[in-house]
Amino acid sequence: MQLYIENFLDYLRIEKGLSLNSINSYHQDLNKYTKFLISNNINNFKKVRKDNIRDFLFFLRGKLSVVSIARILSSVKNFHHFLLREKIIDSDPAELIEAPKLEKKIPQVLSLDEVEEILKSPNLKKTQGMRDKAILELMYATGLRVSEVISLKMNDINKDIGFLRCKGKSSKERIVPLGKVALKFIDKYLDDARTKLLKEKQSERIFVAQGGKSLSRQTIWKMIKSMVKKTGVKKTVSPHTLRHSFATHILERGADLRSVQEMLGHASIITTQIYTHIDKLRFKEIHSRFHPRAK
Repeated sequence: MQLYIENFLDYLRIEKGLSLNSINSYHQDLNKYTKFLISNNINNFKKVRKDNIRDFLFFLRGKLSVVSIARILSSVKNFHHFLLREKIIDSDPAELIEAPKLEKKIPQVLSLDEVEEILKSPNLKKTQGMRDKAILELMYATGLRVSEVISLKMNDINKDIGFLRCKGKSSKERIVPLGKVALKFIDKYLDDARTKLLKEKQSERIFVAQGGKSLSRQTIWKMIKSMVKKTGVKKTVSPHTLRHSFATHILERGADLRSVQEMLGHASIITTQIYTHIDKLRFKEIHSRFHPRAK
């Protein structure tokens, strides 16, 4: 059974081009699934029936969130589809099993004033502060995911025309405009701070830690939490909050949905449409507060 899982993970890496994080998630999900099957005396994927998968989902209820269960089911469905394609099984027992319904959550979004408070919080007199300022300005200017920010290489930015190239999910490449403010602080970081952080080491990454080490997602997460503490912002802020705020603010000012989809690197425009719901909620809030007959 483990051999089939390894073959599937190779398929995801080589043919689908998924990231290491995505492959690790699949691996963990399928290990849970296999462990459950073995505990129920099923040691061959050919013996799996629809009821076994339903029993597995029932087993997960109460232990995991609906979101986690839906993700695990997606992994199981993709895995069985692979087994069918490879003619390891004759029929797909997961094909007609529906995922649990997910409640759509509206993402947390910062106001313009809150964004401004966070963006001005780094100490520009310090080397690390210049780097953190450049990262924050870049994230708000482009809507990049934190994993995309830490992966940026020196040749990914074209300062002459103000664009950057990044690889998103499934290694899909996209071109995103930077904006003058973000470019200004990236230039300042590159001119005044990056060499000091490298300490004679070499790195192809734009953003580096002390001694030229690569930045981690956790480092940026902690940095943003630290910056928010310095401000009066009371909301829970993560790196993704800047991405949500970028998308919402640019749509509020008239950007078309397709362009925002391209900039965010969403595979489907349905994912981008969540930001139009935020607009509607804001309009409703404004109407409730200011219309004389709204209350």
